[in-house]
Amino acid sequence: MSKPSIEYQKMMTEIVYVNLPGPDEPNPGMTGGELLHGFLAELHRAPSDDTRAFVNALCGKWNVRYREHKD
Repeated sequence: MSKPSIEYQKMMTEIVYVNLPGPDEPNPGMTGGELLHGFLAELHRAPSDDTRAFVNALCGKWNVRYREHKD
């Protein structure tokens, strides 16, 4: 049997969602996950367009998505 001209493999990818808003300030007793949540949320709020573009490029590379929480 000959080899097909195009081959593909379906791969599962993990997507990480960062729910917004995150904590505004670090507080004593926060877990590592809570600290990371605040850190990532603050990067998303960066005032510089260049910084936000860099963060968005990293998010695309690492399958990280920001998700606004709506009530």
